[in-house]
Amino acid sequence: MLFNNILLFQNPDIDIEEKSQSLWDIISDGGPLGMAIYVILFILAIIALYIFIERYLTISKAGQTDEGFINNIRANVAAGNIAGAKALCQNTDSPAARMVEKGLLRIGKPLRDIDAAIENVGNLEIFKLEKNLSRLASIAGAAPMIGFFGTVTGMILAFYRMSTEQNVTPDVLAGGIYQALITTAFGLAIGIFAFVGYNILVANVEKVIFKMERTTVEFMDLLQEPAA
Repeated sequence: MLFNNILLFQNPDIDIEEKSQSLWDIISDGGPLGMAIYVILFILAIIALYIFIERYLTISKAGQTDEGFINNIRANVAAGNIAGAKALCQNTDSPAARMVEKGLLRIGKPLRDIDAAIENVGNLEIFKLEKNLSRLASIAGAAPMIGFFGTVTGMILAFYRMSTEQNVTPDVLAGGIYQALITTAFGLAIGIFAFVGYNILVANVEKVIFKMERTTVEFMDLLQEPAA
């Protein structure tokens, strides 16, 4: 808008509306390769947004544990109500509850075996929490590179048109330069979003892991209380 106003001020005879282009005109002017790059970046943007929202909701739900959960487990175990403790775990949808349930199923075996069983379940739960995070990290790295690839192809297109046209005008070069700038901006925007989203999700996963480890320690201490 500012650029158009400057042109209009310098030469009132210029018809700005005739020279303006829509976003679709700019994209289609890049040719089949430019269109393919735009489509790829758009798909990556949709995938990154989906992964971030889905993982954020899943991880946030996994981290919502009742502070009184382990106390209720302790009360049931102390009363000899192992079945009640198992039912409490089954009714609590969280990684920590599934780890404790596995430990309850191993009661009567050596503490080392119980701890190993809980650790195995914990590893599986962490693997579930980290699902698709590697894809988000890949998008964070790939999107800017694809954008820069669009920059290179756009400049190639601009110089090709420069070499083939007898009368080189800004309109001749506009398509390639537009492609070069837009793909770079689009790729960087997707990469920044994916990078920030990935780090937010990793931080949330670490918080959930901390809660899982704390619950495991408290449960193992609980099993050793009668022997103390």
